[in-house]
Amino acid sequence: MTILKTIGVVGAGVMGASVAQNLAQTGHQVLLVDNRNDALEGAKNRIRNETRLQRLLRQAGTSAPGADTLLERITFSTELECLASADYVIENVTEKWDIKRPVYERIDRICKADAVFAANTSCIPITRIGSATGRPERVIGTHYMNPVPMKDTVEVIRGFHTGDAAIEATKQLLTQLGKQWVIVNDSPGFVSNRVLMLTINEAVYLLAENVAGAEDVDRIFKSCFGHKMGPLETADLIGLDTILLSLEVLFDSFKDSKYRPCPLLQKMVDAGNFGRKSGTGFYNYNLQNVR
Repeated sequence: MTILKTIGVVGAGVMGASVAQNLAQTGHQVLLVDNRNDALEGAKNRIRNETRLQRLLRQAGTSAPGADTLLERITFSTELECLASADYVIENVTEKWDIKRPVYERIDRICKADAVFAANTSCIPITRIGSATGRPERVIGTHYMNPVPMKDTVEVIRGFHTGDAAIEATKQLLTQLGKQWVIVNDSPGFVSNRVLMLTINEAVYLLAENVAGAEDVDRIFKSCFGHKMGPLETADLIGLDTILLSLEVLFDSFKDSKYRPCPLLQKMVDAGNFGRKSGTGFYNYNLQNVR
């Protein structure tokens, strides 16, 4: 089996930067690619800030690498061609098929024949993604949770054509990252987001109908059910734009009205209130006040 040393990461947004950081922390050489220089600069800043925070949370005297060491292990590029040397590629592009598909068509031509493509997608079926390549048996889903370095389990999705070699390579990489995994079969939204997106969407409806405020909705889930975060806090962490796109994929895939996005969610995305990454969502992260 190929030793996975050089890992490509496509997309330098919140998730892509978090995946790249975790890979660098475990000694991998990372090729982080995005078509926007400002996204790459944002990823550098995010990795610096997150690394400082995590070091503060650890005990004094930790030997964990600092931000400078991590950034030395990451090559930042706007050119997909740099992925030619990657043993394994993790894709984190936005949840729009007309954007994802050309990325897979290009990296399929660029990457080594034995490279595995892992889609870190919220809802788009892995079988559909595999169909955009000439190697569907080497395409797999790896649904990482945010923030990636602090989450110890990954939802792994087996597409219709996903072969054993792709599964074994993914297990190898996750072991190197110190993570566990749960393997599920392909379906839009898989297990986690098929349930989570419905929960978040219904919580937004409760807010829109003035049944309860955001803080009270979240408090019920944390205090009554022992959840670490409520559904609206979780939505802000993921990004309301990602939540909306995921619901639209589910609605389109199942043609079931239960996945219809709440109009308030659409309104907030239209207003640019995406959650933590924009500073305002269901909560205001600048003033720390509930909306």
